[in-house]
Amino acid sequence: MINLFSLFISNSKIEKEIETGVEAAAVAVNFDGCSTGSTTTTSDYRIRRRKPQKKKGKDMDGGRRLAVSPRPCSGRRIVASKKRGRADGFVNSVKKLQRREICSKRHRAFSITDAQERFRNIRLQEEYDTHDPKGHCSMVLPFLRKRSKIIEIVAARDIVFALAQSGVCAAFSRETNQRICFLNVTADEVIRSLFYNKNNDSLITVSVYASDNFSSLKCRSTRIEYIRRGQPDAGFALFESESLKWPGFVEFDDVNGKVLTYSAQDSIYKVFDLKNYTMLYSISDRNVQEIKISPGIMLLIFTKVGGHVPLKILSIEDGTVLKSFSHLLHRNKKVDFIEQFNEKLLVKQENENLQILDVRNADLREVGKDKFMTPSAFIFLYENQLFLTFRNRTVAVWNFRGELVTSFEDHLLWHPDCNTNNIYITSDQDLIISYCKADSDDPLSEGNGSINISNILTGKCLAKIRASNSFPVEEQCSCSDKCGCSSKTQSNASRIRSRVAEALEDITALFYDEERNEIYTGNRYGLVHVWSN
Repeated sequence: MINLFSLFISNSKIEKEIETGVEAAAVAVNFDGCSTGSTTTTSDYRIRRRKPQKKKGKDMDGGRRLAVSPRPCSGRRIVASKKRGRADGFVNSVKKLQRREICSKRHRAFSITDAQERFRNIRLQEEYDTHDPKGHCSMVLPFLRKRSKIIEIVAARDIVFALAQSGVCAAFSRETNQRICFLNVTADEVIRSLFYNKNNDSLITVSVYASDNFSSLKCRSTRIEYIRRGQPDAGFALFESESLKWPGFVEFDDVNGKVLTYSAQDSIYKVFDLKNYTMLYSISDRNVQEIKISPGIMLLIFTKVGGHVPLKILSIEDGTVLKSFSHLLHRNKKVDFIEQFNEKLLVKQENENLQILDVRNADLREVGKDKFMTPSAFIFLYENQLFLTFRNRTVAVWNFRGELVTSFEDHLLWHPDCNTNNIYITSDQDLIISYCKADSDDPLSEGNGSINISNILTGKCLAKIRASNSFPVEEQCSCSDKCGCSSKTQSNASRIRSRVAEALEDITALFYDEERNEIYTGNRYGLVHVWSN
């Protein structure tokens, strides 16, 4: 939730991979929280998430990275206010309340209470189905007619977008609770990922096509208003000059308002403006192995030379080199990850200590390998100067002194591989919403999980959506008071085929709309469920 997002194309055939249950292309996507991720930015927050390049279904580097944007998708930046001295040691209570009301960061106790109230009575309200056995058009590819799991959910302007692993993407209206349209414009289009661009209120789809043997990525931008009218074909193509064949990629950085593309054919990286898609500058160097993006800067990681790796820090705005340096490595040890977080560089090699380097003054801290083990994913919390790590279904919060800040008391993730599609961070970066293992003492929890809402700074579980406490609410019949029909108090469940317990089974995607205070989940059957109070 989340929004820096990257997508890498695989050489493997899409149809074959779908039939075998393997993702057709490696996708790095966003969540949204204040998404990106807006998350993801589609709701109003973002997180960025990046999956490694894949070839024939295998990870190239074995790691994934995520980072929450330092500001919500609305463009508002959350800044902690400076402490000021008190002239007389007394602060008026009214002024305290005024500051609490206008401050972008709420008092922790108030925030916790508010979160508990927000999620207290959340219930299963609606169900949408992305599957259409006839396909979205008459000549659709056979595998697009198959029911498949939801891999990504994005919400914007009261529209919920759900992408299935088959490559079919459907848009649903929260106002009418009807399907508006499919976003697949042609019969052979397989959509791999989505990105909500708040700068021009449009949805970007990244797709591959049967017409070119699913070999290259194609991007298209469509205004939300056109989609609302049921006109998904009213969009326009992006980056047509770029050859985005494997291992090429496109990366949308909502934090800095930039797009990064990599054309493997000529080994050129290009940076575009996310507002109008104008190319700003290019980087041509075959020795660049990876680029990591942080607020205001890019880290260029070059091919390892002997016992060190050359690095450069560039301005994200114009590509100016701000600093060039090298970092010493153990010669015969695999590099688990190199990550950039503002002025901090995190380096971890196999069976070695974590190194945290301040690139401004070369100050180096180390965290013991027994204390910090290589995680499967990161989420960087820019506002709090912290980062989350995910390993073996558990979540932990660290600071950049290498100290463990928080361990979560009740937040055991459902998926062992840390499926970040099932994790959302709010725009204030104070809450994490995840699909977790349900309580063993819940009689209705067998075979399904729960949606847990926890405070990031304290680790406490504030609310939980589980089978035993989230039955659909009953609605009054719309007839007159004199109506004698037997459905005077009819249940929403009559319109929802899935029981609550079934809706909590094998959730494969999760998104939180902060404006509507609604959670959207998708499952392996291609169904989307709306949880609201």
